[in-house]
Amino acid sequence: MDILNKVKQAREEEDQLKWEGTFAEYLDLLKERKEVAQTSHSRVYHMINSFGSTKEKGLTKYHFFDDAIYGLDEAIERLVEEYFHPAAKRLDVRKRILLLMGPVSGGKSTIVTMLKRGLEEYSRTEEGAVFAIKGCPMHEDPLHLIPNHLREEFYEEFGIRIEGSLSPLNTMRLEQEYDGRIENVLVERIFFSEDKRVGIGTFTPSDPKSQDIADLTGSIDFSTIAEFGSESDPRAYRFDGELNKANRGIMEFQEMLKLDEKFLWHLLSLTQEGNFKAGRFALISADEMIVAHTNETEYRAFISNKKNEALHSRIIVIPIPYNLKVSQEERIYDKMIRESDMAHVHIAPHALRVAAIFSVLTRLKASKKQGIDIVKKMRLYDGENVEGFNINDLEELKKEYPNEGMDGIDPRYVINRISSAIIRKEVPSINALDVLRSLKDGFDQHASITSEAKEAYLNYISIARKEYDEIAKKEVQKAFVYSYEESAKTLMDNYLDNVEAFCNKHKIRDPLTGEEMNPDEKLMRSIEEQIGISENAKRAFREEILIRISAYARKGQRFNYQSHERLREAIQKKLFADLKDVVKITTSSATPDESQLKKINEVVARLIDDYGYNSVSANELLRYVGSLLNR
Repeated sequence: MDILNKVKQAREEEDQLKWEGTFAEYLDLLKERKEVAQTSHSRVYHMINSFGSTKEKGLTKYHFFDDAIYGLDEAIERLVEEYFHPAAKRLDVRKRILLLMGPVSGGKSTIVTMLKRGLEEYSRTEEGAVFAIKGCPMHEDPLHLIPNHLREEFYEEFGIRIEGSLSPLNTMRLEQEYDGRIENVLVERIFFSEDKRVGIGTFTPSDPKSQDIADLTGSIDFSTIAEFGSESDPRAYRFDGELNKANRGIMEFQEMLKLDEKFLWHLLSLTQEGNFKAGRFALISADEMIVAHTNETEYRAFISNKKNEALHSRIIVIPIPYNLKVSQEERIYDKMIRESDMAHVHIAPHALRVAAIFSVLTRLKASKKQGIDIVKKMRLYDGENVEGFNINDLEELKKEYPNEGMDGIDPRYVINRISSAIIRKEVPSINALDVLRSLKDGFDQHASITSEAKEAYLNYISIARKEYDEIAKKEVQKAFVYSYEESAKTLMDNYLDNVEAFCNKHKIRDPLTGEEMNPDEKLMRSIEEQIGISENAKRAFREEILIRISAYARKGQRFNYQSHERLREAIQKKLFADLKDVVKITTSSATPDESQLKKINEVVARLIDDYGYNSVSANELLRYVGSLLNR
């Protein structure tokens, strides 16, 4: 019964938010809270900003999209800064249709759905409160009651601009119900709801021959004509089209460019002038943000059609490409699985990562920049450090192909293949190899994958497999290291003692015998060679380490194992190299002896406790790494 109590509580909270009063009382409220009278575009922009934003590496990250949109920070920033922000400031951008263009399953619909859900919630907050003339089917802005000749004076007093004219229905109601006294007109607070058709409309194209324009603009109620005597009487008209109901909020056009021309023409005056034609009435004012989404092929066909030229200049296109960051793609798959009925299935660590590597590789274009192969490019895009390249190289790579990410494998294909792997494998656990195998097997079943693309995709499967091989070996080697962090710290401290002695040209004291010795060049080189530090570059690298230690000391911080990325990598590789033979013998033995069996059990336990495996996937990983080391 707890859920019913929560429903009751939510109902009571909404009742507390309700407000009703006269237009005169509404004006008093406006004096205190001017934001109540904001436009639909402004409302969307402030709703997004209400979740906060942060600046990271010159890019603004809007947290409103954090839980559903991954790896599209640049596209989102462009969407907010090039459309929502200037539109909120009443610049001419607001008179444009927002068209999200991108490949299937790229996030376009998700973005629009988020905006609609966000507006619903925002209208229940004090900052996002929306008020309308009570009883109006279009939830009309009460300020339309102010006569045109007084609007300039109203602006001087309130600082609020009024746009739009009073609708035919409310014009009649003002005279008949309120005797022309605008101060007595009742105003109420409304709450956006797509389900209740308040402030949010959605239009989907269907058969042009059967789809009626009334779906957009409303229709005559013939049953009332006898009562009201004329089709031009607004009381004989149903203001229930999507454009009517979306007033004050968002109007979504799904696959807009597939619409018949007669539907698109209504958008010309709606976007430019803020009104549309319905029935035998004067133009009806509407304040709504129009957002549509389509794919690139549909858009190119639309642009090439001369008949559509009038709409071209009324559209702002924001490309929404596929995500190109492996770590973010992994989050997409994880979210899709958690929201499905597969959440109980054990997905071994890195299984989703290899799928993400494959997906991102299919979307990247090979760079012409010397020394950058597609794997290095993938790592740079994901924020990894790649030796010899920096942030400037990353920016150059992004400029090389402005349309990168507009094609490739979509997330739905990957999730479908993961689902297939789960069904095919009888145990409730799948690993990276299961996923790669299923991705490969699915190529023949995917109608859009050409033979040329298939050849390239098979190569990407091989690359993803090689990446996984390295990940798997490191994972097992780490698990074999007893008290790994302690071992790494000891090795690093030893290295730093020797580096300090080398750079300062003094000897070090043996901790056991107390004897003074020269710095251990063999030890230092055995670590530095792990990350390709040449003999000629060793002094510069060691001096850089000392400078870093001094910088930490000045800040009152302690230099530790995680403080220098390249040194940390070198320490890891050195430990792994020393352990390789132990790992190889233990994992590949068909009949392990008692000590080997004990070691395997310890490693399995560590893989389960510390790395997220279960007993099945941990043993599969050990067998696989054993086979790799024996090749």
